[in-house]
Amino acid sequence: MKSKIILEQGNHHNNEVVFLTFSKDAELIAAIKTLGVARWSHTQGKWYIKKNEFDLSKLFALLKEKAFIDYSGLKEITNIQKSGEKKENLKIQTSIPLEIEQDLTKLKLWMTHKRYSESTINTYLDAAKSFLTFTYPKPIKSVTNDDVVRYVNECIIKRGLSFSYQNQVVNAIKLFFREVVHCALDVDKLERPRREHKLPNVLSKEEVKQILNAHSNIKHRAMLSLIYSCGLRRSELLNLKPADIDSKRNVVIIKQAKGKKDRIAPLSQKILLMLREYYAAYKPKTWLFEGQIKNEKYDERSLANVLKQALVKVNITKPVSLHWLRHSYATHLLESGTDLRYIQELLGHSSSRTTEIYTHVSTKNIQQIKSPFDDL
Repeated sequence: MKSKIILEQGNHHNNEVVFLTFSKDAELIAAIKTLGVARWSHTQGKWYIKKNEFDLSKLFALLKEKAFIDYSGLKEITNIQKSGEKKENLKIQTSIPLEIEQDLTKLKLWMTHKRYSESTINTYLDAAKSFLTFTYPKPIKSVTNDDVVRYVNECIIKRGLSFSYQNQVVNAIKLFFREVVHCALDVDKLERPRREHKLPNVLSKEEVKQILNAHSNIKHRAMLSLIYSCGLRRSELLNLKPADIDSKRNVVIIKQAKGKKDRIAPLSQKILLMLREYYAAYKPKTWLFEGQIKNEKYDERSLANVLKQALVKVNITKPVSLHWLRHSYATHLLESGTDLRYIQELLGHSSSRTTEIYTHVSTKNIQQIKSPFDDL
């Protein structure tokens, strides 16, 4: 049985490095030394290569017959940060074996012709690449369900990666082996992780008001306010064009959102006045909200920073994300008596079961329940 080498990024003596972890093997050590760039760390007890000297393709070419190389640790999605936004660890530019690259190209072409969104394509390609690299050099058509179980345990659960990331990986593997490769892996028996039942994070109306009024900059206030007032996802806000604000019908037209669906949301008169003030000041051309360069969308990370700055200004220490504003919009609508079916339409949910989760965070009826503790 081949040895296994686990690659993980890290820091050693103030240098960004890639650590190589494997069981003691004289043949492997001799091979790694021939690279000329690998060094032994006495403090870490493992081999490492400086990031600017690291070349995954050379490592594969040298060791593919001697060991399995797991490089999924070079690009992990971390847990939610204090800002509520996801980040990725430092990316290392690497190449991968040609046969894997060719199969990933087939997967990309298939998803593109099915009109998957660019973000979904990139997510699935990254997930499939991580799994296929884990099983390499085992022939793809020899991969089985046991390999998936092993990958999940060693590369997802052991590293503490999220339920949602595991679900994405399983979806990508199922799609890859169903549409691109036909092999020993039984897609129908490949189980997704048990669904988590987490309540959405919701802010009070007073907290929302503080956040929306935190900025004096009209563009920043308008972006955050429009997300809350229409229950928009971040991408939906940034994809809006000036013509999508229909002031005559008092609606916002949200085109080709998640699931390639169009929908409309009611346009608040307060928001309309704010947008007119913003438009007069900035005169956007292509997109409703543009960055410093005309005709280019406002950057997603910059929008996240706008929220982060607002939280600092009003001294809210909760790990609020932009999606919290959407959750708060739905919950506040429910608490004001809006029918759940309308909320489903406004949010663009395909299933009513998705929308029903807001009934579990609404405090309208719960606050009316008297605790028996009060009668003691």
